[in-house]
Amino acid sequence: MEPQTEMVELLRRIEANQERALQAQEAHLTLAREQLAQSSQRVGESLELQRVAIARQAQVRNIVLPLIFVLLGLLVYVLVKWNTAT
Repeated sequence: MEPQTEMVELLRRIEANQERALQAQEAHLTLAREQLAQSSQRVGESLELQRVAIARQAQVRNIVLPLIFVLLGLLVYVLVKWNTAT
């Protein structure tokens, strides 16, 4: 083979390798974009679940704290009545 023909063949192989590398990069980029979209969706779902949990905690707090105060008041009342009865 002539050196010029060898050079052309070598350049063609280099070009083919570069094309394969670009295709692989495109595939990886597509995969990375899909994973980023899934991650963003999961973060959004997580934030929504946290908002719901915080709202539920507020509801429980609004019910439980007054109930605790009422029960403590009743306990004090019973203790005072029991001490005065004896």
